[in-house]
Amino acid sequence: MLGVVAAAALTGTAPAATASPADLSTATFSLTSSITPTVLAAAPGPEKVQATSAETAASTSIQAAATVQNDIAASGLDIGQPATVDTAALQQATDRLEAASVLPETFLPALTEEVTAASAAVDQRVAELRGGLDAAVAKKAEEEAAEKARQEAEAAKAAAAEKAAAEKAAAEKADSSSSSNSGSSGGGGSSAPVATGGGSGDNSVAGAQAAARDMLASRGWGDDQMSCLVSLWNKESGWNYKAYNSGSGAYGIPQALPGSKMSSAGADWQTNAATQVSWGLGYISGRYGTPCGAWGHSQSTGWY
Repeated sequence: MLGVVAAAALTGTAPAATASPADLSTATFSLTSSITPTVLAAAPGPEKVQATSAETAASTSIQAAATVQNDIAASGLDIGQPATVDTAALQQATDRLEAASVLPETFLPALTEEVTAASAAVDQRVAELRGGLDAAVAKKAEEEAAEKARQEAEAAKAAAAEKAAAEKAAAEKADSSSSSNSGSSGGGGSSAPVATGGGSGDNSVAGAQAAARDMLASRGWGDDQMSCLVSLWNKESGWNYKAYNSGSGAYGIPQALPGSKMSSAGADWQTNAATQVSWGLGYISGRYGTPCGAWGHSQSTGWY
């Protein structure tokens, strides 16, 4: 009976008899326990939690360093300082902390502090580079805006000067014609002058190119620029002052879009090749600097 009581104490369950208490010699007992032991995993201590957090922060810092270096390289800008972040010390400290995970947690705080300090140093360097890149991008945008404004101002100035010269030439031509008419029989009166782009009135390819050559010379451009201009407008219109692109609406020798833009060079922009050439040279000067600049752009992109 003592053995039965001991078994009951170990299993936590009272034995179940299968024989009558009166016949103990044939009695059998079930010693199977209904309780299953449960093993509880120990929760990580604060040292382990802090170490894990430091490792995560270190990984983030290293990734941020790689990202800012790649962004600077892709921008092609000079940020005024070496575009590098030294993450070697952080990586080494992180490796030591990871290797110490098998040690008692009392070893972790010092290694965790080392990783945290190294992460802070890398983050500071990343912030410096990011600030330098942002400043360089802003500076580039300002320079591009200023250059665009300068080119537009030059183009407007050149167009205005050419328009004034064309109007003056047209007025002189009208005055000459009026003087000639006043001596003829019938005494016809003179008509009011109409602003034109000047030129010889020869709208043939040869006439248009002759006008262009004179205008290039007045700008200080030589035969090399004339060669580029001939190639450019051969491609655009074949130097046909009536050339019209039904797909885009571009018109004339320079293929102005819309053609009415050329009215800034003369009211006869639809019928005078010289007017079209004058406007086209003003456009090229303002946007590309020279005919060769425009021709180079046309060769690389298919348009100018």
